[in-house]
Amino acid sequence: MKILGISFGGKNGANDSMCKEALMGASEQGAEIKFVHILDWDIKNCTGCVACSRSLTMGKGNVCAIKDDLEELLELILEADGIFISTPIFEKGATGLFHTLNDRLGPRADKGINMFAMKLAEEGHGKPIDPAWIKDKVVSFLGIGGSDWSTRVQTDTGMLALPWAWKIIDNKCYSWSKNIIMEDEKVAAVHQMGADLANAAKDMENAQYKGEKGMCPHCHCRNFYHIPNTNKAICCLCGIEGEMILNDGKLEFVFPESQLEHAHDTMSGKFIHAQDIQENEMKNMENRKTDKYKDAVKRYQSFIEPVMPSGR
Repeated sequence: MKILGISFGGKNGANDSMCKEALMGASEQGAEIKFVHILDWDIKNCTGCVACSRSLTMGKGNVCAIKDDLEELLELILEADGIFISTPIFEKGATGLFHTLNDRLGPRADKGINMFAMKLAEEGHGKPIDPAWIKDKVVSFLGIGGSDWSTRVQTDTGMLALPWAWKIIDNKCYSWSKNIIMEDEKVAAVHQMGADLANAAKDMENAQYKGEKGMCPHCHCRNFYHIPNTNKAICCLCGIEGEMILNDGKLEFVFPESQLEHAHDTMSGKFIHAQDIQENEMKNMENRKTDKYKDAVKRYQSFIEPVMPSGR
């Protein structure tokens, strides 16, 4: 059983320390552990070239056009049974580098799209896909903030688990905690997070969420998009649509059972998403062949040139 810890914080800072604390807890449960300080790695920004999603939906394999350290990091991620991630809280959410990793992995890591690509390969219409991409995995997240600006971080971190369909075991947020290594109760809680993650990795089929319950009964998210002038709302993480109601003086989010078929973290929802991606990519490729599309591109290109950094 292998547990990978990834810290997005400063070298030997609070995030590194708490990631290692969680790995200590995992190690005590028999886990083989590895630690990554992500700032040591060259992870470039996603350019939105869609080579990954287009390649998967067209049977050309699981690829990325950008050459950096991501492929080596992916080897660690793919071999792990469980992952613990610690991130500082920047402007209420996860760091920019966290979002960069999420952007780079999102489409090519999507379990539904990879299973779609596997089916193409089985039918003789595409390259084989490494089964490690759809391997069951458990994950826990920790957000550490230096103030009370922290209300979006758990949705941000949960997004990383979404495409892979990883089972979230815990998703904690500690605001006002830059000095967390001096707070024994929080340190003990993080240690337990690591132990819980390792134990969940031992029995993934029966793994359960151990964190604090959220507003969404399905994914425990606390952030919602409220549709104006209605009581309707959409969970910002799993995408379930439902209603906000008052029940005995308490606000609750309720939704029809049928919404689970469309949730972004269920396999039925992922297959719907994969089909939508394929149809959209095929439509885009056909549009690119038309004179209307080519003329529009030329018009925008000729309208104005981008300002470049001095010296280039």
